[in-house]
Amino acid sequence: MLSSNLRSLHFVSKPPLNPSLLSCSYSSLHTRSLPPLKGKKPPINCKKTQALFLNSPFLSILQKCKSLPQLKQIQTQMTIKGLMSDWFFSNRLIAFCAISEHKNLDHCITILYNLQNPNVFSWNVTVRGCAESENPKEAIIVYKQMLRNNGCIRPDNYTYPSLLKVCSFLMLKYLGFEILGHVLKLGFDEDIYVHNGVIHFLVSSGELEFASKVFDESCVRDLVSWNSLINGYVRSGRAKEAIGVYRKMQEEGVEPDEVTMIGVVSSCAQLEDLKLGRGVQKYIEERGLNLTIPLANALMDMYVKCGSLDRAQRIFDNMEKKTIVSCTTMVVGYARLGLLDAARKLFDEMLEKDIVPWNAIIGGYVQAKCSKEALALFHEMQGGGIKPDEVTMVYCLSACSQLGALEFGIWIHHYIEKHKLYLNVALGTALVDMYAKCGNITKALKVFNELPSRNSLTWTSIIGGLALHGNAHDALSYFSEMIEVGLKPDEVTFLGVLSACCHGGLVEEGRKYFTQMTSKFGLPPQLKHYSCMVDLLGRAGLLDEAEELVKSMAVEPDAVVWGALFFACRMHGNFLLGERAALKLLELDPHDSGIYVLLANMYGDATMWEEAGKVRKMMRERGVEKTPGCSSIEVNGTVYEFIVRDKSHPKSEQIYDCLIQLTRQLEIAEFTHDLPKYYNDFLLGLELETQQSNSVEIIQ
Repeated sequence: MLSSNLRSLHFVSKPPLNPSLLSCSYSSLHTRSLPPLKGKKPPINCKKTQALFLNSPFLSILQKCKSLPQLKQIQTQMTIKGLMSDWFFSNRLIAFCAISEHKNLDHCITILYNLQNPNVFSWNVTVRGCAESENPKEAIIVYKQMLRNNGCIRPDNYTYPSLLKVCSFLMLKYLGFEILGHVLKLGFDEDIYVHNGVIHFLVSSGELEFASKVFDESCVRDLVSWNSLINGYVRSGRAKEAIGVYRKMQEEGVEPDEVTMIGVVSSCAQLEDLKLGRGVQKYIEERGLNLTIPLANALMDMYVKCGSLDRAQRIFDNMEKKTIVSCTTMVVGYARLGLLDAARKLFDEMLEKDIVPWNAIIGGYVQAKCSKEALALFHEMQGGGIKPDEVTMVYCLSACSQLGALEFGIWIHHYIEKHKLYLNVALGTALVDMYAKCGNITKALKVFNELPSRNSLTWTSIIGGLALHGNAHDALSYFSEMIEVGLKPDEVTFLGVLSACCHGGLVEEGRKYFTQMTSKFGLPPQLKHYSCMVDLLGRAGLLDEAEELVKSMAVEPDAVVWGALFFACRMHGNFLLGERAALKLLELDPHDSGIYVLLANMYGDATMWEEAGKVRKMMRERGVEKTPGCSSIEVNGTVYEFIVRDKSHPKSEQIYDCLIQLTRQLEIAEFTHDLPKYYNDFLLGLELETQQSNSVEIIQ
């Protein structure tokens, strides 16, 4: 029974309610709750009044009312005729003000509070109208006024579903529990509508175990009850439990509807279980369930997340009406598979675009490492008057991280602060990651320490950032702190830890953490972890141990692992082992020009000119050409890319002149390094004086 379950929950007599939503006017409901019911004025003859109502011209006039002035005129005439004291007429007027197409809740509440003896219907319809309005918390205020009405009116089973809905929507957990106390006291816990409202409230409040217990032990439940529990598990990311409830529902012979199937399909999407998802679609088709737009969108989303874009495409093509959600789902699907042209084409064809499709296309370009195009889309979005949200900012910060665009990243940070965007964990983590990867580890640490909440990804970002900047001991210190606060590291966290050990030359610590991955945290090392360890051991000159680690790998070593061993061999002059590693690299990637060049250089370092010539000949015979390296630089918020001997920039001559002058200054600095200070200053000052007039404008 609901009553026994609710009484098992600890109620807080004066809970700390959200001050922004719960003002003093409706916060502690228990202070004036449920006074004794006093005698009330008996109604006049119902049959006589109903006949008057049905024959009254006010009914047809009220149905045609389209404005507040017209409504007030009707109310005035009803008052003159003495009809406002009649429940049938006053109820109809209040219902029109509360829930009609031309409703006016302020006027509704004014009428309600000025009636001498409003009945429970008038209060309930006002509560419902407020609950469905843009300001649903007004429903709580009306309910409290109802309780204060000198005990003349008591709520009934139609009062509480709307109130529980408001508490669910506004996340008023403790206030909802107080209302549940009223439900129990009045004995409405076995009413099916109240019962469903209770389950929905508990699910929305995160009390899934309690909601499940109430559901299991209840003697009243219908399809709405099942749907509330299934979709509650889905929204909490507990797809397996949702499928379990659905199986139980089938065993009890309850027929699902479209809402049920949306929850089940969404569970398949979370589990990325294509086989189960296909079975669910087959069931929908066999049972002849209506393929509504939301259900079709859920099926497309499931197929996209399961990597079956062709099935999603078929559903999309067969839809008579495509919504923004439908198109956005397909944009995400195209982008996931790298089909950016198709994603952009569909996006451009969309007649209506809100922030969601913009986020989808920007995120698709970021995931495809096309960060310049992603930022260009962001500027286009702003030009169209669309305001970015937290998701947009996360994608843009990720693009800045990929490009190293610190200036634009700082601008985004200022935008977040200026427009008071909510700094959730994802956005805070993206800021930390951006500052760390763009070279400002001090700012990354400042943002990290000021974040209101952090998860394992946030800690992983700062650990990786510290490792990237060579702060090995700080990175390991933050890792230890992360473990102390009870967060569990993942594979990426350990990649940052091992990178820190590698940058700091901390061999013993690297061995320890590499072992702990499996022994303490149950994480099998992946290829990147092995490459870090090989690099760490190789840099320390422990080439035999590094080779043994490669041989003992549970997975086949890739080019990164062999590359780490090869570079270590070249560094320490172990040409025999280096040759074996290089040959393995050529087997894995025979078209990588860098391997040939490095192998030839290694032979040259050992004066093995014949072998070096053979490598270059092999390179020519295989048609392998040196791939020019590409670099990028951010100037005044714009990212420029260039390759070796690149002259595509319109100011390339000035750029090369500046580089020549910088090179000369470096040569002078190197030459004067060991000279007495006064002679050093004289030469440097002379050189700077001769070049100052030519270089200032270019450098600026």
